[in-house]
Amino acid sequence: MTAIQTTALTKRFGEDVLAVDDLRLTVATGEVFGFLGPNGAGKSTTINMLLDFVRPSSGSATVLGYDAQAEADSIRRRIGVLPEGASVYDRLTGREHLEWVVDTKGSDDDPDAILERVGLTSEEAARPAGGYSKGMTQRLGFGMALVGDPDLLILDEPSSGLDPTGMQEMREIIAEEADRGTTVFFSSHILGEVEAVCDRIGIMNGGRLVTTGTIDELRAGLDLGATITLEVDAVPDDLGLESVAGVRTVAIDGTRITATCADPTVKIAVTEHVSRRADVVDIVSEDASLEQLFNSYTGDERAAAEEPAAVEVQP
Repeated sequence: MTAIQTTALTKRFGEDVLAVDDLRLTVATGEVFGFLGPNGAGKSTTINMLLDFVRPSSGSATVLGYDAQAEADSIRRRIGVLPEGASVYDRLTGREHLEWVVDTKGSDDDPDAILERVGLTSEEAARPAGGYSKGMTQRLGFGMALVGDPDLLILDEPSSGLDPTGMQEMREIIAEEADRGTTVFFSSHILGEVEAVCDRIGIMNGGRLVTTGTIDELRAGLDLGATITLEVDAVPDDLGLESVAGVRTVAIDGTRITATCADPTVKIAVTEHVSRRADVVDIVSEDASLEQLFNSYTGDERAAAEEPAAVEVQP
């Protein structure tokens, strides 16, 4: 059974705004799926249709095998949701929020254990949530989504307002949930977060799903190539690196040799070729980053041209 399935899902607002256009998406049970796209791409509208907060203009969707519109109550009993900009009741404490969700879902969860898991101390849990920072509110909302061991977590910008430590802790919890079989579907602008935890990603742009796949599959689909830079003691006169199959370009800057390759496997041949002619003292290997992929698929040519992050390895 698939966790999420949409068929020609479409949403229009009035005559002029086509927010989601013929969306055909499948999310497998147990996978962590990252849902990406620029502002206005249709991500939140899609999530709202999956949750029956917004009705589609045409098409259909199922969540955990249930029709998203006809069986919304059955869906809500089996999922956890952290909406973007989650709000809280100002006068209720953090613990009272958890107790309310536990009671509503008929769960036997320990509110204090969940609060501790998402990084809220007992003192913070006893305070009215109206005085929480944005990060604390986000932690509380995430804890509420975890109540009842949901089969599916739908998270819309889950790390919003969190500091780097909070983001890391949330990634760890997402990984733990995935390990126990929970499907995780989340929208995020933090590309590093997506790259760290997702099995697959889908990219929306202009209301359409422009691509889905693993990061490696998307790299291969765009043919962005890979770059390797070797620091040598001295560049030999007979370098001849252009003759290596799969090498597209070669640039030399002092004692640094940079080769752009057709695919990452060519970098091994480049290293072996140079090592036979010079002493290699350092290697910097670069692959197309998720940011480059995202910008390429969404048409941001300026951002796509930025240099990818480098990973240093020992020769």
